[in-house]
Amino acid sequence: MDRLTVIRALNDMLLAEMPQYQPQAREFSRDAASQRRLLRSLMNVRPPMPLGREFLAMQDGLLSAERDGKGVVDGAALPAVGTHPRLALWRGDITRLRVDAIVNAANSALLGCFHPCHGCIDNAIHSAAGLQLREECGQIMRAQGRPEPTGRARLTKGYNLPARYVLHTVGPIVQGPVSRRDREQLAACYRSCLELAAEHNLECVAFCCISTGEFHFPNQEAAEIAVRTVTEFLRRNTSMKKVIFNVFKDIDEEIYRTLLA
Repeated sequence: MDRLTVIRALNDMLLAEMPQYQPQAREFSRDAASQRRLLRSLMNVRPPMPLGREFLAMQDGLLSAERDGKGVVDGAALPAVGTHPRLALWRGDITRLRVDAIVNAANSALLGCFHPCHGCIDNAIHSAAGLQLREECGQIMRAQGRPEPTGRARLTKGYNLPARYVLHTVGPIVQGPVSRRDREQLAACYRSCLELAAEHNLECVAFCCISTGEFHFPNQEAAEIAVRTVTEFLRRNTSMKKVIFNVFKDIDEEIYRTLLA
């Protein structure tokens, strides 16, 4: 099957599961770009539940081809920035990085973003990994029986991502001036992810800018906490070979280059 036929077949399977979205689906044009946007939207709103083999085979084939089409970046080969040989900076789509684990800035439900085609990193990671990621997160949350606390870390497979694993962490939501608790919780996010990665013998981890987007942590202070916490961890830990700070905006790239210089 060609790409458009695969996309339409996946949409049909999802709409059969979720017929309440059929009226909205009819508003999408039949061209490839519109149908692909519909597929991402349906994947974003689908709750965690078991997946059929046929769907998984078609979804994985599509996502794998899209991953290779975007181009995979070898995180281990990124050059060091500044004086620390194990710190790197890379600007771009974190879902392109081939590393042991990428860090996802999750919310307390830990199931990914349910807003169709939202621009947050949670949505991007789940959309590129495939629906298996939400189902694994759902299993974690059903067993836990309560929202994920701020500052901890959870490890899942990466599925169709180039990264082997995803480290999920819930950052602090800043409301008003940044508090001491906000700072402590953000540092805990970085520390928890690194400690969990080390427990699983992971050697290359890429961090997004936790809490700086929808959670409103000021970019400069968040980066200072990130660099300080990671540097302190690397002083104690010798098994971690590289930590990458992944940025997407001009302001964050400038901040990190200055800090790492």
